[in-house]
Amino acid sequence: MPAPTPPTAVPTDPDLAAERDHLTASRSALARMRARTSSLDSSAAGDWVSQAFLESALYQRMKALADDPTVPLFFGRLDYAEEHEDARGERFYIGRRHVSDEIGDPMVVDWRARISRPFYRASKAEPMGVELRRRFGFQHGEMTAYEDEALLETDAGEEHSAILEAEIERPRVGPMRDIVATIQPEQDLIVRSELDESVCVQGAPGTGKTAVGLHRAAYLLYAHRDQLSRQGVLVVGPNASFLRYIGDVLPALGEIDAQQTTIEELVGKTLARLNPRYAVQGADSPEVATLKGDARLAQVVHDALWAHVRPPTEGLLVPRGARRWRLATYEVEAVLAELRSRGVRYGAARGMLAQRLAHGILVKMELAGESPDDRVQDAVARSREVKRYVEAIWPVVDPARLVLRLLSDAELLASAADGVLSAEEQAMLLWAKPFKAPTSAKWSLADAVLIDEAADLVERTPSLGHVVADEAQDLSPMMLRAVGRRCSTGSTTVLGDLAQATTPWATRSWTEALGHLGKADAHVEQLTKGFRVPGEVIEYAARLLPVVAPGLEPPTSVRRARGELTVTAGGVDATVRTVRATLQRIGSVGLVAPDALVPGLVAALADATVPHAVLGDEPTDPDDASVEFDLKLDVVPASLAKGLEFDHVVLVEPAGIVAGEADRVTGLRRLYVCLTRAVTSLTVLHEQPLPEELGAP
Repeated sequence: MPAPTPPTAVPTDPDLAAERDHLTASRSALARMRARTSSLDSSAAGDWVSQAFLESALYQRMKALADDPTVPLFFGRLDYAEEHEDARGERFYIGRRHVSDEIGDPMVVDWRARISRPFYRASKAEPMGVELRRRFGFQHGEMTAYEDEALLETDAGEEHSAILEAEIERPRVGPMRDIVATIQPEQDLIVRSELDESVCVQGAPGTGKTAVGLHRAAYLLYAHRDQLSRQGVLVVGPNASFLRYIGDVLPALGEIDAQQTTIEELVGKTLARLNPRYAVQGADSPEVATLKGDARLAQVVHDALWAHVRPPTEGLLVPRGARRWRLATYEVEAVLAELRSRGVRYGAARGMLAQRLAHGILVKMELAGESPDDRVQDAVARSREVKRYVEAIWPVVDPARLVLRLLSDAELLASAADGVLSAEEQAMLLWAKPFKAPTSAKWSLADAVLIDEAADLVERTPSLGHVVADEAQDLSPMMLRAVGRRCSTGSTTVLGDLAQATTPWATRSWTEALGHLGKADAHVEQLTKGFRVPGEVIEYAARLLPVVAPGLEPPTSVRRARGELTVTAGGVDATVRTVRATLQRIGSVGLVAPDALVPGLVAALADATVPHAVLGDEPTDPDDASVEFDLKLDVVPASLAKGLEFDHVVLVEPAGIVAGEADRVTGLRRLYVCLTRAVTSLTVLHEQPLPEELGAP
């Protein structure tokens, strides 16, 4: 069934002409706002620090006011009834940013404003004071149509929005774009959740969970600008290709302050902070990586670190002037016990130790009739004797060196893991050939996560205001702890789908995952209505659910267009022919294949002179046009398909995708991911027999 066509309007329609005039006037007003900002003089600042701050603020403001003529400045309109308590018959145009005229009256209202909320939630059953909701249709930035919903009319049933459906299903080439014009009521409830709420979104393919998470970040930055501009917002994605795919969403919404990273980059920054020569360069077997990602390793690292605190073998003796002052060993032990009981970080407690010992000496002085002050205590704390004593009983610990010793020294590991890990598990952790120093170690990602854990035990990781963790089902417990540290005093939006878990260490329960994140009180929202994946495609992929996620509610497609599904036999030559034919259609094309088959397919496409980009390849030539998401055709290794979507997908060798994983269930989950990347059509080509779980085509 073809995609719906939005209603068209006669060019002489006076309403359409008036709306186009308002769009033109709004763009002119935005240009005036930008010109006014560019005319501001930063040299008026009182000093160079203030000037630099002002210049940065003006630069950010200029970027926020940038106008893309291909993107509609507004996409809807609300006409409020006279009875509405606040609006009282006013009309508001809803868009991506606020635009005001020369006297400050709004010409476009930001979609995140409170007055805009009914655009997404109002219905005839609950009109929210809205008399009429108008949606606009656009082609390449030009307004072409509109449709109205009279929400106060009493006729039964809700009108179907052809413009809304056409926008959802509109073909696209390039990175992900915002869904601000198409947010559904159930999505809007999540987007507008309060800042102090942590939310977990279990979302089936095509339900828009990634877009919902990004729009929530944009909403929170709008609603809590002052707080989050200080505390920061972070988006954690599964890989660099995924981040490039979603990278334009927040800037399109006028938000450029949020940072985006991967878990590898996140813990890699900890390595670089400890020593610029530390880097992730190695890899573990799936079994070892799973063990290193086990939450029990947090206890092992903790015990190994605190084992460095040694009971004193002798008291502290501090000469001062003609006298010597002494703290007995039992007095020092009392200080150590008090510091450890406070639950502070290892490094912070060590910093307190010198002052506590100096205070003990100060008390001795006072009992002897002297009158020392704080300066005397500071001098004692900085004395050579106290420094040496502190170093002996509470030494400085380098987190990377600590993990190096744990993975190299069987005796140290045994003492730290006693009662936590079995002897067999301890043997799995030990390196076959230990490295001599942290700078020469080939750290794996799992090792870096352990170092990040140790670094937090030494010195608390600063907390951000909000963290969005996408594809979180693929994070190990230790990785989840690393993300959770970044929002220990803030909130989080967790996005994922248990049916798409494709790592050996993936979580099997959101309750368990949220516990590792330190957000056990977060509430879980389920999105099962698919707006992008066609019904025929999602039903075919859902055949795998009884095996890969038997407890999940099957997804459903709310699209009227059923999409297209073709399953046929064919090898490399058939793949090239199919790709050529698919490229003649409107929209983006993704060629999804087992990682092992990608080089051969790329070579075949090159021989056939079919322009393409390969996901995950970094171009060495800056002028190379073959960059992912820039061309119409992307070759997608199955391991990088998660979170992406294409109008048309050609999927090669499902059995190879399954066989490419460590176990069959994980392989079937990977296949489920790959089967659900299509928005309009899916063509499955195979030479090997299809996995039996898919059944007959």
